[in-house]
Amino acid sequence: MPHDHDDDHDDHHHDNELSPMAARVKALETILVGKGLVDPKAIDAIVETYEHKVGPRNGARVVAKAWTDPAYADWLRSDATAAIASLGFGGRQGEHMQAVFNTAETHNLVVCTLCSCYPWSVLGLPPVWYKAPPYRSRAVIDPRGVLAEFGLALAPETRIRVWDSTAELRYLVVPQRPAGTLDWNEDQLAAIVSRDAMIGTAVVAAP
Repeated sequence: MPHDHDDDHDDHHHDNELSPMAARVKALETILVGKGLVDPKAIDAIVETYEHKVGPRNGARVVAKAWTDPAYADWLRSDATAAIASLGFGGRQGEHMQAVFNTAETHNLVVCTLCSCYPWSVLGLPPVWYKAPPYRSRAVIDPRGVLAEFGLALAPETRIRVWDSTAELRYLVVPQRPAGTLDWNEDQLAAIVSRDAMIGTAVVAAP
């Protein structure tokens, strides 16, 4: 499937040392701004939105609702795009979503092998390691080893399923609800759901 590569454009706002690709993007941005073709305020607004207004708390609220509302969990399984949009989360890089649910037998891990397709609208900006070639290649070849490097040691009998994001489809991992939270409300549950758990490189620990 084709991948879109515009997810990588945020590097030039975050890295102290620009990569060759980020340097080219920065140079192009400078030219476009200089010619009056791009308003720098528009660029700043986009960066502000995804750095501060959109983040993993959106996805955490989706997970918390799935944990507490079986009907919503079923909807999330059958049509994640619509279920997520019903909570007001959607837009750039999140138009086509699929939710994959961790179970006692199966752990899900998300990667994008060709670039860094990522559901910005529910998880915010992608972490640096998600875009790194070693993660993108080894997550497919040796997912158990990659998870161990993140400090996540799964039981040998646990199946690991790797999902490759594309321009057409992005994934959200719904981690298992930890024990000891049955009387928690959605706000309390959302507070313990991490970005990494929704990518699959972590689990939600029991309180």
